[in-house]
Amino acid sequence: MLDVKDLRTLHGRKIEALKGVSLTVNPGEIVALIGANGAGKSTLLKSIAGLLQPDSGDITFEGQRIQHKPAHHIVALGIVYVPEGRRVFSRLTVLENLKMGAYLRRDRSSIAEDQERMMALFPILRDRQRQLGATLSGGEQQMLAMARALMARPKVLMLDEPSMGLAPLMVEKVFSIIREIHKQGMTILMVEQNAHKALEIAQRAYVLETGKIVLEGSAQDLMNNPQVQHAYLGIQ
Repeated sequence: MLDVKDLRTLHGRKIEALKGVSLTVNPGEIVALIGANGAGKSTLLKSIAGLLQPDSGDITFEGQRIQHKPAHHIVALGIVYVPEGRRVFSRLTVLENLKMGAYLRRDRSSIAEDQERMMALFPILRDRQRQLGATLSGGEQQMLAMARALMARPKVLMLDEPSMGLAPLMVEKVFSIIREIHKQGMTILMVEQNAHKALEIAQRAYVLETGKIVLEGSAQDLMNNPQVQHAYLGIQ
């Protein structure tokens, strides 16, 4: 479904953030990207989303090369990015944030149905629908950011650090919702610092270090890999 080959992306003109990264995402999978801060994980998602321009390499989505397309075209094709730090529209209400997620859609009659579906999937948003984005807790903002992305009806949902800064109880809730979204048929590419949580719900995973893929395989195999256990799972 999504195929990245030998992707290289520079920060500025000198720092090579991605050094020839290749990965695939198959329909219906959760694929996790794990690695230390600064490894290039968010750069990879932003390069796929069209927010950063790769210097070389190929990104193919459903057989179509997309690496030189602008971000809104990539959203229209079906790849939607939920950024690190949520980035909800703080001065818009929850309901207005959801409508912004459907900005590119023209099927107005279905948008109201999808809003209702989001309220069912994220019940807290129904209670908060008239509140401004800035007044929500971190966990509520994360749910709103995910719901806003789903309003675009993506084929691939890219999540960048969905558990960052959340209390443990809220982390459980967010991952439970990710499982539910996946169960409903969503393909997910996820960057996550909490490697244990990511590997628990993913089918496959890649380990990124200083801009390179150093390990890949089934999530279960990586969970049992001594190198991963020592570096990312806190197992000595």
